[in-house]
Amino acid sequence: MIRLCAPAVRLRCSCILIVALVAGYWCGPALAELVAPSASDRQVALAVTSLLRRDHLSRHPLDDEISQRCMKSFLKMLDPMKVYFYQSDVDAFMLRQNDLDDLVRRGDISFAYTVFQTFLKRIDERVKLVDEFLAMKHDFTANETMIIDRDAAKYARNEAEARQKWRKRIKYDLLVLKADKDKIEGQKAIDKLSRRYHSFARRMHQTDGQELLEMFLSSMTTAFDPHTSYMSSSTLENFEIAMRLELEGIGAALQSEDGYTKVHKIIPGGAADKDGQLKVGDKVVGVGQGTDGEIVDVVDMKLSEVVKLIRGKRGTVVRLQLVSVDSPQRRIINITRAKIELKDSEARFEIFTEGRKSDGQPYKIGVIDLPSFYMDMAGARRGLPNFKSTTRDVRKILEKFNDEGVDAVILDLRRNGGGSLTESINLTGLFIDKGPVVQVKDAEGRIQPYHDLDAGMAWSGPLVVLTSKFSASASEILAGAIQDYHRGLIVGDRATHGKGTVQSLLDLGQQLFRIPNAPRLGALKITMQQFYRPNGDSTQNRGVLVDVELPSLTTQLDIGEADLDYPVAFDQVGPLEFGKLAYVNKPICDRLRSLSSQRCRDSEDFQKVLRNITRYKEQKDRKQVTLNAKEFMAERAELNADKAQQKKIEEMNDPDRPIIKRDYYFNEAMAITLDYLQMMQQVAQAN
Repeated sequence: MIRLCAPAVRLRCSCILIVALVAGYWCGPALAELVAPSASDRQVALAVTSLLRRDHLSRHPLDDEISQRCMKSFLKMLDPMKVYFYQSDVDAFMLRQNDLDDLVRRGDISFAYTVFQTFLKRIDERVKLVDEFLAMKHDFTANETMIIDRDAAKYARNEAEARQKWRKRIKYDLLVLKADKDKIEGQKAIDKLSRRYHSFARRMHQTDGQELLEMFLSSMTTAFDPHTSYMSSSTLENFEIAMRLELEGIGAALQSEDGYTKVHKIIPGGAADKDGQLKVGDKVVGVGQGTDGEIVDVVDMKLSEVVKLIRGKRGTVVRLQLVSVDSPQRRIINITRAKIELKDSEARFEIFTEGRKSDGQPYKIGVIDLPSFYMDMAGARRGLPNFKSTTRDVRKILEKFNDEGVDAVILDLRRNGGGSLTESINLTGLFIDKGPVVQVKDAEGRIQPYHDLDAGMAWSGPLVVLTSKFSASASEILAGAIQDYHRGLIVGDRATHGKGTVQSLLDLGQQLFRIPNAPRLGALKITMQQFYRPNGDSTQNRGVLVDVELPSLTTQLDIGEADLDYPVAFDQVGPLEFGKLAYVNKPICDRLRSLSSQRCRDSEDFQKVLRNITRYKEQKDRKQVTLNAKEFMAERAELNADKAQQKKIEEMNDPDRPIIKRDYYFNEAMAITLDYLQMMQQVAQAN
């Protein structure tokens, strides 16, 4: 059984999110005509409900409360800002809000089809309104406002209210395009919005049964907790690719933009990089198989379907029809697929020289950027000797640090959302001698400690762990153990994400048929356990509180576990016995906080952060936004709360980011590390 840790992050958004995730999987509602559930849908639904009742940590019954949560989540997933459905639609749906548990328990998901078909009908009606309002002139001097808070928003009660809602929405969209850095306005803005909404409608109509099943069952599973979800077979495939950090294809990250599949990034060393013909920004408008296969038009096709066409076995040829950034003429290129290693997601390092020792030589600071706790699960199951492993990669880096005479190590987990529990335990073991790393409690209340059994440390010098509110689950296991052992210093946002639960991935084909080569029916990622630090504290909802906090906008973002729907509660178990070390103590932390606080007060960069935090808090709590152009532009010039949050999230997930960005924030982390080094040397000299 493989236990997994990965956070769910909910974004506050005042506009429809029509954005695809890079790496080949589009996570929103997608688009084929849906008629009725299939026989396999019934099998999957029965298996999921059976496993939820049997294995979920909470032991919550599949009852009316879960049914009501499922209804709320499904409607929010489809229409988060309440701009498509009428109130009468929702009233009709709500008549069944206590029935969904009974229906799904029988394997009946037909209700999802009823809701989704209504959704498609309303989308088509709203697109007509979009065309109408894009064709009219708007008064941007009027003192109108639009509700942007999803909880404050209400469904339209009739056509007149829907028209008013969408007229304001188009005004808002036009203002946003004008306020963005590209300053799109006039006919270009009208064309862009028209294409966006029409493309969205076409993609919704392409939603297939597997995707609808995933959406609906995940609405049911997340009613138990935010991290329990049903993965369709295609989603499971992408998940496994992310964990083993390799796939077979052309080596390009793609994203969907207003109906087009665009090349977001060329992966270094991949087939497209070596071929040299494909460029960032190119639009893929057609895909063919082999050197003479028919070109299939992929404009307005779901990103996941485009990726399926492009991916394939190494050594085979795929033909891409492209529209280049600098030319409207279509051209066709052939690329031979190859194995691709996703290097940007693995551990990377850099050594910096900083400050001065007493002998005048600079300190050497080794920095490790670790985006996830990855492991090739299939390779591990097959017993491959060199399967992809975080611990193996980091150990090699630490060996290099030792060879290079590094004085201190900074482990950067600021964008690490988790991964393999096994890897988090083994990696922690590189920094402690031996002892308990984490405790795991199951639904029966049984507590199982997991120890580092390998004596010795791969790195025995000073350690600083950088964390943020994005650091989750497996990251929190490591940070919590390092803090409990007094092994190193935790620096960053006030607290980490706060995900203290453990998920297991149950293959539904194997669960149902118990045979080799069982049919691919997807998997249930289910919360079966909760983890605790060696001192007995859970990280659930609370996270790991840092030793030295740095001012940061990410501390304020609504992306923590406590911001999600239906999280498991914080609790504690008994502490374990383990030998605490002498790397960190209260006087050291107090002194480091004092020195850092003074530098931040003297830093114009950090003072700007504090001013932006104040503005962000004011703006994010607003229920509505002005549609007066002059006032709108003035507010956006000061700070755009939604954009600020989105920018931070994009920065954390940007695969093109350098190993270490030497900005004011990292420079302060480096200054804290130097202070820490010098204090430890003073303590050593005193002894």
